[in-house]
This record gives sequence, C-alpha cells and structure tokens, in this order.
Amino acid sequence: MGHRIVPHLWFDNQAADAAAFYADVFPESSVVDQVVLHDTPSGDVDVVWFEVWGQPFQAISAGPLVSFNPSVSFTVTVDSPDQVDWLWGRLTEGGAALMPLDAYPWSERYGWVADRFGLSWQLMYRPDPPDQRITPSLLFTGDVSGRAEEAVTLYTSVFPDSKIEELVHWGPDEPPEVEGTVKQAVFTLDGYRMTAMDSAYPHGFGFNEAISLVVMCDTQEEIDRYWEALSAVPEAEQCGWLKDRFGLSWQIVPGRMDEMLRSAGRETRDRLTRAFLPMKKIDLAELERVFAER
Repeated sequence: MGHRIVPHLWFDNQAADAAAFYADVFPESSVVDQVVLHDTPSGDVDVVWFEVWGQPFQAISAGPLVSFNPSVSFTVTVDSPDQVDWLWGRLTEGGAALMPLDAYPWSERYGWVADRFGLSWQLMYRPDPPDQRITPSLLFTGDVSGRAEEAVTLYTSVFPDSKIEELVHWGPDEPPEVEGTVKQAVFTLDGYRMTAMDSAYPHGFGFNEAISLVVMCDTQEEIDRYWEALSAVPEAEQCGWLKDRFGLSWQIVPGRMDEMLRSAGRETRDRLTRAFLPMKKIDLAELERVFAER
C-alpha cells in the first residue's frame, strides 16, 4: 500500500504555507491535496497532504496547542556539500541555527536548523546518500533519556519488515552522556528508515503531539494490533491518536480514511468528521457506513 508510516505535522494556522514552502525548497516535492474539516474542537482545520523529496507528509492547522521542538527532527542526506549549503540558506530564512554549518566527525558538511515554522532539519553531506533522503530522527531526552534502545527494540518488534541496522553506544569518556546509552541507532519500520539517540543534556524539551507518526492500516485487525502494541497513555487516546510508553505520538488510522476525506464533498466530509471525532481507536466499519450514506 505504499508508505505505511507518514510523518504528521501540527501547525497553528500555517500548514498550507509550510507545505508550499517545503515543496519549493526541496527537489521532487509538491503539495498533493488540501481539505477543510469543519466544526472540530479547534474550529475549522486545514488538512494538507504533501511530498518532500518524494516522501509523503501530512499536516494540519489546528491551533496553537503544541509547538515543534528538536526531539523529532528530519535528517536530509545529500550528495554534495554545495547542496547542504543551498538548503541551509533556504531553511535559515526566518529560522535559527541549532548546530552551525561546519565539518563534524560524522560529515564534512553538516548543520542543524529550525526553519521559520520551528521545524528542525539536520542537513548532511554523504557521498553515498540512501534512497530515502529524509529520515525522521528521534532524540530521547529528559525523562526518557536512556530508553532509546528499549524504544527501537519495541518498534522493530511491532512492525513487519523491520530491523535494527546500526546500534552505537556512548562510551565512558563522553560525559554528560551516560555510558551504554544510545549514541546512534539506525532502524527500519516496515522498510521506512529512522534514527534514534539518547541525550543526557538538560535540553528542556521532549516528545509532544506537534510531530506524530501516522500508521496507515488496511484492516481493522491491523488497527487493533498496532493500537494494543503501542498505546500506553489512555488519556491521550483520541480519534486515532495515541502516545506510547516513551511519550511519542502515533496515529493509527485506516488508509481508507484519507481517501474518504479527500474524495468526499463537504456534506459527507462533515459527517465523517462528526463520526471519527468522538472515537478513540478508529472503527473502520463505522466510517465506511457513514461514507456510504447518501
């Protein structure tokens, strides 16, 4: 069914502007579709589907309830230092450098930037970049510092076609990092590449709903299985959203839900919205029933 895991970005009111900006900045990128969900708890909500370097993303404008922070960033790997510099120039327009553009042990041209919307990007030159140019990167800090390996082990056990490709630990001479915690983990979930690391620095931020991972499911059985495996905070369960034991947010939804929202007229879309908003775990059969009403 294509990409099963899709990053989802929560904006105050800039989802459409951000999607257009990223489509302009990155190669092989475009805004795919946009709809409005009416009469939600956040009022009218823009929902945007877009691609960045051929990879699907989703975004909503749902009010100023959460803000981006570097606990989840997106690592962009390119095959020339000049392309790092060019992307750096575009993404720092109205943004801020988190790590300066420079040579580092892991890359001779690397920088970490928060763009004008607050979203974090790690830009890296590699002479042999992977086919998946954009990689979600998870930073386990604060209360979950030291739990990256536990998280990666859980995630790779839950999703099919998953494996840990690289696991490097902090050594004894790298304080304040804790020896034996994760310096770099590279793993795939259903073929989707991600990275993770622990940090004992007092960063003052952690995972929140601003960035979640959407899991596109084919059946109710899949929805039920991922929900049972990942949901660990009952009070966070709402219309397909959950939080796992590490505080990372996921959306466990039927792939059909996007198809229904994007193809429906306003009346049907409003009925679908009224149907799924009270749900915790999504009931696919009920959504299909509502969608079929005429």
